[in-house]
Amino acid sequence: MPTLAATATTTGTAAGLILLTLTAVTLGYLAVCWVRPFRRCRRCHGTGRRRSLILRTGRACRRCDGTGEHLRPGRVALNYLRELHDKGTPR
Repeated sequence: MPTLAATATTTGTAAGLILLTLTAVTLGYLAVCWVRPFRRCRRCHGTGRRRSLILRTGRACRRCDGTGEHLRPGRVALNYLRELHDKGTPR
């Protein structure tokens, strides 16, 4: 049986769709990191206070230093890259 030259192939479509989805998710996360660099602390749920185990008194959360929020991991990476760029350029 001869092969026809006008057959449709869909081998590159799945890879292209995955690449497009990953690019969109990455750019979306970077946009969120740029607009809202801080997020709620998971340990104290954004209150900045944490209960001690013995007396059940409130103390400042050690993870966020009592602020209730800390930098997103993507924003930490962006700050690191910006610092590398600033140190590498002569002024």
